[in-house]
Amino acid sequence: MSNEETMTSGIYILTLGVMFGTILAVFAMKYISAAFAARAKMANDEAYRALAEKATAGLTENQVSLGAIRGELASVSASLAAVEKILKQVG
Repeated sequence: MSNEETMTSGIYILTLGVMFGTILAVFAMKYISAAFAARAKMANDEAYRALAEKATAGLTENQVSLGAIRGELASVSASLAAVEKILKQVG
């Protein structure tokens, strides 16, 4: 009888262990999934920040180029005005 009681106790403890182990495994998977999601979000945020910095640098570079083009256009416009003035005086 003690052998049957030991087997029954062993099976009972094994059943409880499997049940609690399953619950712990589910929570562990949920925690690991949340950790991976947080790491992926952090990496995504870093990539977005780098992209924003590149865009800002590009906009600054475009502003400088646009300023140079405007300066050149003003110079060409002044030269054209001088040529027109000379042509009006000649003609």
